[in-house]
Amino acid sequence: MSRITPCLWYKDEAAEAARFYTSIFPESHLDEKYLSWVDTPGGKAGDLMMVEFTIGGQAMQALNGGMYFDYTHAISMSFVCEDQAELDRIWDALLEGGKAEQCGWLTDRYGMSWQIIPKGMGQFLGGSDPDGAKRAMGAMMQMVKIDIGAIEAAYRGA
Repeated sequence: MSRITPCLWYKDEAAEAARFYTSIFPESHLDEKYLSWVDTPGGKAGDLMMVEFTIGGQAMQALNGGMYFDYTHAISMSFVCEDQAELDRIWDALLEGGKAEQCGWLTDRYGMSWQIIPKGMGQFLGGSDPDGAKRAMGAMMQMVKIDIGAIEAAYRGA
């Protein structure tokens, strides 16, 4: 078990965000620990302060901090999908209310940056054929949502 748990800051949407993420990813669930505030500048006594949850097997925390802060691309969540069908499903779910970006990146409705990538993509982007890797990287750079079949075809020169 990891001793590092990412904590995501929300103004007051912590429980909503945790439910959203756990509804999308496999190996995900809300944990039973819901902490409440005592009277502080961050919240009123009894208001939800933090929810602990697991997404994709990773323990997470969501904090209602009382103030809004923007997330940046300086940190993102990266999820490796088993196949294109899983990638499509997760991409579409996270994109609802969010914004698509380039090369498999998107920003979800809460402003969190995500990289949704297929398993095995590294074998094409960093494969033993430097020309194939260059073609695969060029193909990926033209994509918004990743299409692993197109990247593999580019790698193979098709």
